Amino acid sequence: MGLESYFENFARREWQKTDPDGTVRIAIVGIGGFARNRALPAIEASTYCETTVLVTGSPDSSAETADEFGVETVIDYDEFLDGRVADAYDAVYIATPNATHSRYAVSAAERGKHVICEKPLETTVRRARTVIDACRDADVTLMTAYRLQLEPSVRRTRELIRDGVIGDVVQIHAGFSNPLLEHAGPQTWRLDPDLAGGGALVDLGVYPLNTIRFLLECDPIAVTATTHSVEAPFANVDEHVAFQAEFPGAVTASCTASYNAHASSGLRAVGTEGMVSVSSPFGGVVPHDIYVECGDVGMEYRGAPSDEVIEEFDYFGYCVLTGTEPEPNGEDGLRDIATVEAIYKAAASERRIEID
Repeated sequence: MGLESYFENFARREWQKTDPDGTVRIAIVGIGGFARNRALPAIEASTYCETTVLVTGSPDSSAETADEFGVETVIDYDEFLDGRVADAYDAVYIATPNATHSRYAVSAAERGKHVICEKPLETTVRRARTVIDACRDADVTLMTAYRLQLEPSVRRTRELIRDGVIGDVVQIHAGFSNPLLEHAGPQTWRLDPDLAGGGALVDLGVYPLNTIRFLLECDPIAVTATTHSVEAPFANVDEHVAFQAEFPGAVTASCTASYNAHASSGLRAVGTEGMVSVSSPFGGVVPHDIYVECGDVGMEYRGAPSDEVIEEFDYFGYCVLTGTEPEPNGEDGLRDIATVEAIYKAAASERRIEID
């Protein structure tokens, strides 16, 4: 198979086997910046989802947002937990601070509602397991919102690796940095370890971690790591993190993340017979720029970006409507949390930590 074949119909949705009827009505729990600026427009533009309820701590101040997107019902968190207007939605999208995810996810599952939850699924393995168990017991769909798994550039890269185009993968290098305080004040919940569960690793580093697991289709077996916090606002969380993950087959992944560096991201997989590089994979709207080397042959593909958040919600809606198990399910989210815990343990102990 020639390299050109991987880039034909680049944004194809190979996960979509049919075109189901209907839409999934979603209650958005937590109307922060990402929900307002990315999730709501993406759901509006999607084929298989629609927003019918907003859940927020300030219903009055969210009226303008509700009007903009034609959402008739706005309730507060207590009303959501009490089951108010539960007949108005089929599923919930949880975009609240990390340590509150299980509270809202479990409540939704107990009412028979499907769940798509922002990453990380929770802040500890134990709390993530409560979400998984609740959704399993209620027989509802649970998806961890790893939108990169639906991004065409990442999916084409996995195909290249899976088909052995670059031989056996030996090394993966990935990094994601974003200057947090250019977008949020020092009082943001992301700098509160009790709410966030960590700093740059939990918020940014989990993107390369999950994407590498997705590309290799296996989990790390051991990690080493270092974390640093220099500036005062980051005193309670990791400002910078670097970690190396060992995978089966002698594959190593070297990753970095930073809350206080120039906005940048990159991903490169090096194999025994070639390499593949993706430009800016973790920055939001991903340019479809991939460079592949295979032996003496090199090929670059450059295409217009697609909106990975639209892809994410269409995939979630498709899974709910067809009864398909999402690939980034609850177990996928839990495995990342287990790895994150091991990375923090490795950094604190300055030792290599094996992952069970």
